[in-house]
Formats: sequence, C-alpha cells, structure tokens
Amino acid sequence: MKNIFLRGFLLSCFIITVSACNTKKEETTTVVVDKEQIKKEIQAKENLFAETYNAGEKKSIGYYADDAISFAQNRAPLVGKDAIVNYLLDGIDSNANSNKISFTTNEVFVSDDGIQVVEIGFYKVVDSTNTIVNSGNYMSLFEKRDGNYVSVRDMSVSNMPIELPEIEE
Repeated sequence: MKNIFLRGFLLSCFIITVSACNTKKEETTTVVVDKEQIKKEIQAKENLFAETYNAGEKKSIGYYADDAISFAQNRAPLVGKDAIVNYLLDGIDSNANSNKISFTTNEVFVSDDGIQVVEIGFYKVVDSTNTIVNSGNYMSLFEKRDGNYVSVRDMSVSNMPIELPEIEE
C-alpha cells in the first residue's frame, strides 16, 4: 500500500512539475506598416527640406538626427547634425539667390516594425531660368525617434559629368 501511495505521490509531483515548466507561448502582435503612407511622410520631409533650403533661411533643418552622418560628394563624411547643417547653410550663401533644389522619393523600403526606412530618390537643382545645373540620386536611412522619422545616414551622387581641366602638353 505504501508503494502505491508513493508511486501516486511521485506521479503527481512529476505532472505538477511538467505543467509548471510548460510556459505559454508568447502571443505575437503583428505591426501593420502602411508603406504608401510612410512614403508620403518621407516625401513631405524632403519637400520641407527643399522649401527651407530654397528660401535661403539660415535655420536648422530638422531633417537630421543629432548623430547623423552624411556622405557628401567630393569630401570626407559630415558627422553630426551640426556639421551637416553648417555645410548646408554654407551652400545657401552661394546658391540661395538663384538655384533651387527639389527631391523626389522614388522608393521606400520599410522594416517590418516601421522603425527604419531606406529612401531612394532623385534630386534636381535648377537655376533662375529653370535650366538644370545638377541632378542625381540619393539614398537616406531614416529611423523613427520620438514618433518622428529623422535621417541617420544619407549619401548622394550626381548624374552630371565631371568637368576635368584640360591638360596642356
């Protein structure tokens, strides 16, 4: 009788232990990402960037994160929002009275959680007669911080041919 009681007790302990160790599977929540809405949001940021720059306003462009890095053409990378904005503001002095820039968001690649967005776009700079003086393509990595997308990395390349100085022989 002791054996039956002991076996029953051990079997009960085993079942309780197995049940306690069997954890519930975590419920996964699916985040719905509206790629078209994000593309519109990124394009609106590009439009505001161009509007601010084209107005020649000497104010910070809120497009960049504090720790952003911009890979500008023909120069070392610009590290930090302050360095990038100062570079852009320096360009306002030389271009603001005639040249205008515009950006077109062609594609966005959105992470499954909507936190990161890679934007591929086209830029164009025209002079006062609407003649293209520069154009090219760019890629930006945005990250959602405090509910707002900010650029953490960007780079661009010009489509215009490089004019090399003539070499005298």
